[in-house]
Amino acid sequence: MNILILGGTRFLGRHLVDAALARGHSVTLFNRGKSNPGLFTQIEIILGDRETDLNKLAGRRWDAVIDTCGYLPRIVRLSAQALREAVESYVFISSISAYADFSQIGITEASPLAAMPDETVEEITGETYGPLKVLCEQAVEAEFPGRALLIRPGLIVGPHDPTDRFTYWPFRIAGGGEVLAPEKPDVPVQIIDGRDLAEFTLNLIEAKATGAYNATGPDYNLTLGELLATCQQVSSSNAIFRWASVEFLTRNKVAAWSDLPVWVPDSPENAGFSKVNISKAIAAGITFRPLAETVRDTLAWAATRPADHPWRAGLTAEREAELLDLLNHVQ
Repeated sequence: MNILILGGTRFLGRHLVDAALARGHSVTLFNRGKSNPGLFTQIEIILGDRETDLNKLAGRRWDAVIDTCGYLPRIVRLSAQALREAVESYVFISSISAYADFSQIGITEASPLAAMPDETVEEITGETYGPLKVLCEQAVEAEFPGRALLIRPGLIVGPHDPTDRFTYWPFRIAGGGEVLAPEKPDVPVQIIDGRDLAEFTLNLIEAKATGAYNATGPDYNLTLGELLATCQQVSSSNAIFRWASVEFLTRNKVAAWSDLPVWVPDSPENAGFSKVNISKAIAAGITFRPLAETVRDTLAWAATRPADHPWRAGLTAEREAELLDLLNHVQ
């Protein structure tokens, strides 16, 4: 197949390129050339901004376009309109954040979607991210009726993750010692390795699938305790986990998902956040590599980064030490 990828050089995008090339597909990238510009010298890269330079794609044909970096409906609509006659299908990488109510366990692709009170807002925040993804989906479907494929991943993890929302744990636990852990070991979590997501996306494209697919994992009930224990086993760490209550963490202004990533409090309003139904994806052939492999590969990649890499998620060593000291005095 001949595939166009909008973006393609950061995280999921680069995994999509690698997977597509490994399958013998032809890949063209359209991006601004700002992230990892020397990454894919063997394929065609069209430099341009999707807001102003879509004319550079005129007169070309592709079997599918994969939009890995669509966050604002206005800009996604421009891309969809420009490519309406140029591609057979539009594949939009959305998010499980598109759903309206995470108090419901077992959210399916048919569950209610989040709404944006003011659809002119373009500021991306924790509150607007999901509703904006919904509007992006709708923009794609309006231009590609019956030809849109919507992928709704959960937390994407693994090598090359620029957010550090998973990398923090393997790296921190490998360092050993007392490790501050949130809430309790049996809190549910859902994640998907970016490479598994890339393979699944390509499977769907090759099958000419349309519609929405929840794409997170794994295909068993994973807990935070199991995730941290796997990190410990892979790195042969001497880490000792100190589990802190939600009350302690709230009182000390420790934020879920960012200060202590992956974790979302196991509360009634979040009961379904890490229990999203992925039976449709499983039926369509999604597969998941062992968690230990993801942890090992993430650690190996993290080791290639500069020592002064500015972490985008997780606690600093100083802040964690301060919290552990407080926790020791509480207990």
